[in-house]
Amino acid sequence: MTRFTPVALLFLALLNSVLGLSILFPILGPLGRQLGLGEIQVGWLSAAYSLMQLVASPLWGKQSERLGRRPVLLIGVFGFGIGFASFGLIAWLGARNVLSGAPLFAGLLLSRFLTGALSAAVFPSVQAYVADITPRERRTSGMAAIGAAFGLGVIVGPAIGAALAPLGLLVPVLCSAAVALVNGVFVCISLPEPERHVGSTPSGSSFESLRVAWPLLTVSTGMMLSTVALEQTAAFLYQDILRLTPEQTARTVGIAMTFCGIGAISAQVLLVRTTIFSPRRWLSIGVWLMAVGLMWTALASQFWSLTASLVLQGLAEGLVMPSLAAVLSLETGDSRQGEVAGLNGSAQALGRTLGPLMGTALYTIHCRIPFWSGAGLTAMLALGLLFHRGREAAMVGTPEPRPLT
Repeated sequence: MTRFTPVALLFLALLNSVLGLSILFPILGPLGRQLGLGEIQVGWLSAAYSLMQLVASPLWGKQSERLGRRPVLLIGVFGFGIGFASFGLIAWLGARNVLSGAPLFAGLLLSRFLTGALSAAVFPSVQAYVADITPRERRTSGMAAIGAAFGLGVIVGPAIGAALAPLGLLVPVLCSAAVALVNGVFVCISLPEPERHVGSTPSGSSFESLRVAWPLLTVSTGMMLSTVALEQTAAFLYQDILRLTPEQTARTVGIAMTFCGIGAISAQVLLVRTTIFSPRRWLSIGVWLMAVGLMWTALASQFWSLTASLVLQGLAEGLVMPSLAAVLSLETGDSRQGEVAGLNGSAQALGRTLGPLMGTALYTIHCRIPFWSGAGLTAMLALGLLFHRGREAAMVGTPEPRPLT
């Protein structure tokens, strides 16, 4: 018997995976320049990962119905470690001038494609596992644990990466690979396959899940697009509005984004896990708060007003992501939890791919346009939710899984 519940083990597994990825946030740019790569090439190294997540997430979600949650999760975790190890090896060869130019870039790009394709198995298998072991009335609480792991990893990972960078820019890369491999061993030893899933297979066409879920998947893509566009342009806005030096910008935006992350985790831990509102109500509240927060950012001109608007958006994201995952789970048949989790992962990856491109393009027109555009998009999504009637209520009488302990 393990001392941890499955949800706690999944929290740790996802936290380790996010940490392994976010450690590279402050490293990838300077590492690319050290290896002689241009900014566009470094951008492709980031985009390659998201593009493969977009393509592979639905496939891994469906495989989790056939192979099981635990095997697919292990593929994702070990694949992440192998992909990062290969990236570190190729970068090391580049630093030693064994590889350079096009061969070096091609090798790094292929390793990022590999990492994105394999690690795409993590999120849908974790989300589907939580759906398998939590009753409907506690589904949002379980999904909030996933969101908290993601938020905490995004906050802590860059700090760890920055702390390890003085030892060498490849040290955080190798640390990411090591963390993932240890994480895989931990999952292999400690995490059982959920009893509810054993022997289950999806029935009917794969398009059934998409037909039911597409309105909510649209919300998932739109919210992620708005969030990532904000993250990509926030530093520009702080620097231009407050007239900061690059060093002051890095420090100031780091503080502001930390507050934003704390807001997201607070919403997931303190609000969404309660039963004050249904997951659909929390989702609607979160989307409206995001619209208000983006409008506030578009109008703000002082540090504290800008930062307060980011905190509000962090709270909104903390409400939206777990609530959205819970509503998707509740509207999907028990045999399709992995499939719809994969579709959600793909929808979010699409937002992560488009967000930086659209945000920076709009910023070149005017520094406030990305935030006004994001506010308009999220307001339309919020209005759309008012007209979308889900199936949760009709499914209340379906049998519930017995939680694993």
